[in-house]
Amino acid sequence: MDNIENQKMQEPQQNTPTNEQAGIRLQGHIKIFDPKTKEVYVDKRNAIHYENFSIALASGVSNQESGVIAEMAFGNGGSRIDPTGIITYLTPNSSGSGASLYNQTYYKTVDGRNPNATDPSRNFMEVRHIVGTTYSDILVSCLLDYGEPSGQAAFDTGANQDNSFVFDELGLKSYNSAGPNTGLLLTHVIFHPVQKSLNRLIQVDYTIRVQSLSGV
Repeated sequence: MDNIENQKMQEPQQNTPTNEQAGIRLQGHIKIFDPKTKEVYVDKRNAIHYENFSIALASGVSNQESGVIAEMAFGNGGSRIDPTGIITYLTPNSSGSGASLYNQTYYKTVDGRNPNATDPSRNFMEVRHIVGTTYSDILVSCLLDYGEPSGQAAFDTGANQDNSFVFDELGLKSYNSAGPNTGLLLTHVIFHPVQKSLNRLIQVDYTIRVQSLSGV
């Protein structure tokens, strides 16, 4: 994982307290599974877009809406399969303020307070913290129900890996007043293809750990 290491001001004041020189570490992890059968499809860490996440953190603590995680984006452009079946995975997009998924094909609102949220009881965010620790976890949970996305295949036996809903990448995006699906890409993860079809549920539990590196 990439880390944010003890960033200092260019002109630090004298006798700056140690805790004011501490850094922040961000770590992300996703679990993609069927909540009914409990079958796990993907269980791995992800890449953090540190520039965009720094904007979101600063916006959030200054009470600006652009600091809110709004959507989970899904795509099918994160890998390539050659004629022999060998899969090549692309590098996650974690730099450049205009970064995006390689080929986004679907997104869903995960902020339960957003007016675009259609099912806030199953697509939501929560903060988890253990008293006395220097980290807090943001859990972003997203459920793709049987009937979504519209236009998906009936069964998860499709051989066409270029299908719009054979997902191999996803990421979290921030809120933007310009409208849905226009925010900054905050995270990006690429994984082996997973097909969403009418016969299966898919749930994504996306955890972002925000840790204060006090005393660094």
